[in-house]
Amino acid sequence: MEKQTGFTHFDEKGQAVMVDVSGKHETSRTATASGRIAVSRAVYEAIEQGTAKKGDVLGVARIAGIMAAKATSSVIPLCHPLPISTCRIEFRMLPAESAVEAQATVKVTGQTGVEMEALHAVSVALLTIYDMCKAIDKRMEIQSIHLDRKSGGKSGDFVR
Repeated sequence: MEKQTGFTHFDEKGQAVMVDVSGKHETSRTATASGRIAVSRAVYEAIEQGTAKKGDVLGVARIAGIMAAKATSSVIPLCHPLPISTCRIEFRMLPAESAVEAQATVKVTGQTGVEMEALHAVSVALLTIYDMCKAIDKRMEIQSIHLDRKSGGKSGDFVR
């Protein structure tokens, strides 16, 4: 295999490679990502009142998000498998916007960060809300998935 220069996902020949993190020190790393899903009033009420036919929408979405964080390297090419220490998914009901906000915080002690794991967790949690509520209304819209903050590693802290 060709030797890599810098932190890039391409070697000197332009071929995709997994970044070599073997020389990096293990540090505590945390990333938080969030996004939202805009829903109709009927969907909002079904989530809030727990009356969706498929069951506890936010409970299932929380589990799906955690599972997604743990499986990120199997979905995102060249992403390192990480021994995640914790993944927390929180939801906030936004009645004025008829929306649900999801936020994922992922932690690891390792040689690379967990930004992709947090972003993947939020994405799958929101997709799960869509899946569980699509029988009520398919016009839901997933919006504004982004990294809120991260800490640890050589690049230091980031706050959006």
